[in-house]
Amino acid sequence: MKILILGGGPTGLGAGWRLNELGHSDWEICEASDHWGGLSSSFRDEDGFTWDVGGHVLFSHYHYFDKVIDSLFSSSKGWLTHNREAWVWMENRFVPYPLQNNIHLLPEKVYWECLEGIIDIQNRPASALPEHFGQWIHATFGRGLAKWFLEPYNYKVWAYPPSEMGWSWVGERVAPVDLKQILKNAVFQEDDSAWGPNSCFRFPAQGGTGAIWKEIASTLPPGKTLLNEKAVSVDIHKRQVRFEDGKSRDYDVLLTTLPLPDFIRMAGIDNVSVGLPDLKYSSTHVIGIALKGKVPEKLATKCWIYFPENNCPFYRVTVFSNYSPGNVPDSTTQWSLMCEVSESPMKRVDATTVVEDVVQGLLNTGLIPERGIIDHTWYRFEEKSYPTPSKKRDRELFPAVLELKQNNIYSRGRFGAWKYEVGNMDHSFMQGVEFVNSVLGHADEMTLWYPGVVNAGHPAGGKR
Repeated sequence: MKILILGGGPTGLGAGWRLNELGHSDWEICEASDHWGGLSSSFRDEDGFTWDVGGHVLFSHYHYFDKVIDSLFSSSKGWLTHNREAWVWMENRFVPYPLQNNIHLLPEKVYWECLEGIIDIQNRPASALPEHFGQWIHATFGRGLAKWFLEPYNYKVWAYPPSEMGWSWVGERVAPVDLKQILKNAVFQEDDSAWGPNSCFRFPAQGGTGAIWKEIASTLPPGKTLLNEKAVSVDIHKRQVRFEDGKSRDYDVLLTTLPLPDFIRMAGIDNVSVGLPDLKYSSTHVIGIALKGKVPEKLATKCWIYFPENNCPFYRVTVFSNYSPGNVPDSTTQWSLMCEVSESPMKRVDATTVVEDVVQGLLNTGLIPERGIIDHTWYRFEEKSYPTPSKKRDRELFPAVLELKQNNIYSRGRFGAWKYEVGNMDHSFMQGVEFVNSVLGHADEMTLWYPGVVNAGHPAGGKR
């Protein structure tokens, strides 16, 4: 069985890893770019600063993935382990994430509005299922938290109003509201920041997140891992893929990690929900800020910060030099921030001014004291960054994925499967592994078809 894999991100490399592990020899991975990792790649700029394509952290829902990651790099010195410090900047103060557990740190008026909304939903729970994510927010957190944080923040991060999104994806992605815990934190003036599947994560000492995927690719047989091989058309009847250099490759089974609508157009499959209009996505402008001096004390232990307010364009800032001293040339005299700005047809961004807008936002929020400490900036735009869980996503997604399977084509990965709820690096890698297991008759694809089961078994809950 000849298995051809399009895409050298976590999903494609996961499939290659498993095929190699099982001794199945007839396969190839074709990656269009000149590097491995896809959206999990890293880049080193001309001045020696390392940047990721957004704020990635490595944590796992799977024993199998843990074993693979543990096998990478020559020693434990290859990894740095961090206890997550995530914060929200609002009302001119840092509040530990999740915000809903720490609302006692907000101004009294805001605190009461949030608490009143929580009490209201405890007394009058919703009687019907929500129609969209916005309704889910109000029914789950109350009108105060919706007004002050969840609605403005989710619009900034998704670039779509919550009313345009479904809610079935939420699962472990949003911290639940716990009135008893909220009141306990307020009475005893305790901060609560331990919630979440990524409360502890690791990061490569050198090379950024992309070092993980470069290392995995390096362990695979070199003749089967091909860079600069861009697919341009697919003949689903002949089971043949043609590439930009004019060469063609035959397959028995095709794994594609390309964005699903792009692949369908490339393959000329007119009968599969033409254009898939409800498979929406957001783009991301990533702006790296290389800074002179030392990390200020207020940011010295922070990992990343969320920004719901409109005095800055970014929704998240990562103190990237805190992830590893290797992310800057000299950690004693340099540090770095990595800022993310979302875009969609419902939230436009001016690419010609976004870097300057970000710098001004950093000044507005006090993350940097003045422009003089900026050494230089780095910029990257990702057209397809996050698959949006839109309201009608599943009714278009599932028929398309299943019809492709009838033609021995498997669409997997963050944009191949278009399921944000299983779009982390571990999820994506395991989609590739489980594709192989399924095709070779070993097991079902749990991650793709049962995301709730996979995510419920997180080690933070004592199970896997």
